[in-house]
Amino acid sequence: MNYKTRTICVAFGLVFLFGFFTNSSYSQMITGVWKGKINKKKTEVKIVQKGDSLLGTSYYYESENNYRRYSIKGYFDPNTNQAVWWDDQLLEEKNGKLNVNTPGKIPYLLSADFNCPGSDKMFLDGDAALKNKKESIQGPVHLEKTGETVFPDEWDFIIDNYTAGASDPYYIDSVASIAGVPVEIPGEKIIQPKQNDLPVKRNEPAKANSTPVQKAETVKVPDTPKQEQKLTIKKTIEEEFKIREKVIAADIPLTGDSIELRFYDNAEIDGDSISLFLNNKLIFQHIRLTAAAYTIKLPVNELNENNELVMVAENLGSIPPNTSYMLAIVNAKRYEAILRSTENSSAVIRLTKPKDQTNNAIKN
Repeated sequence: MNYKTRTICVAFGLVFLFGFFTNSSYSQMITGVWKGKINKKKTEVKIVQKGDSLLGTSYYYESENNYRRYSIKGYFDPNTNQAVWWDDQLLEEKNGKLNVNTPGKIPYLLSADFNCPGSDKMFLDGDAALKNKKESIQGPVHLEKTGETVFPDEWDFIIDNYTAGASDPYYIDSVASIAGVPVEIPGEKIIQPKQNDLPVKRNEPAKANSTPVQKAETVKVPDTPKQEQKLTIKKTIEEEFKIREKVIAADIPLTGDSIELRFYDNAEIDGDSISLFLNNKLIFQHIRLTAAAYTIKLPVNELNENNELVMVAENLGSIPPNTSYMLAIVNAKRYEAILRSTENSSAVIRLTKPKDQTNNAIKN
């Protein structure tokens, strides 16, 4: 039994990619509810895996009535079993009557190893750092996967039905578009309905023998920001490519047989991922930028006289914008460029063959 559990633990990333799930394999997924402590504070984290990205929510709490809730973003590396996520946006905070401070005042950047020690035990162990200072370790992370939640919310549907089709990116993005909206403003009381339709209490007519009272008017409960949020469908990367402004970042001459391009994260490693388009066609997708190079090679003879290679940001990581350091090697010559991509713009590298080389190719 222990051997089987360890085997599933190592292989669960591959199982996820192929979309083959069983009840036992699901228990080994990082998707789920995790409870424990982060920097000695009671925490519940709901993690949902979409490709190599992580989404969800985190609750730092003292009780059910005293907590802070953040949306989270991150990524998971199945090769190293390391999960990295950060508190992205403060969604909600609630103070108990007897509590002065609400836990979770400082957003964190978390890095943890996914451990499967056996007996269906699943742990995330690592360190919590300041969100914008990875080297500023604040305390340990120790979370255990559980089937129970203290704070029911929108992500429960995805987690409970993950193996029954809710792992589809469409459903995950739909829930994210709702759950990622701030639903409470500190100092103001916000009504958070569990369903779409709010029941409005009707005033009963006064009895014949009762004391006359002024006729009450029906009061409509105002919609909260959460209710007003319409279900939106996230644009595909091809759609983002078409609508974003193209900004020239580098011009590289094409000589020799091939061009080698190496992409790195130029700043702190924070989960940046990109797609690459060559002459308006998507050629690579879900490239996660790290300190290690992501390398591609393009044969020069298959390229046009004038070419455009466009870097489109799939996300902005925890420290916008999405910035990549690119090293190009052409015929033993090196070219360097810093590529920046945002939600509104993409970086363009122009690849051009010298006229004499183009003419020789035509003659041949």
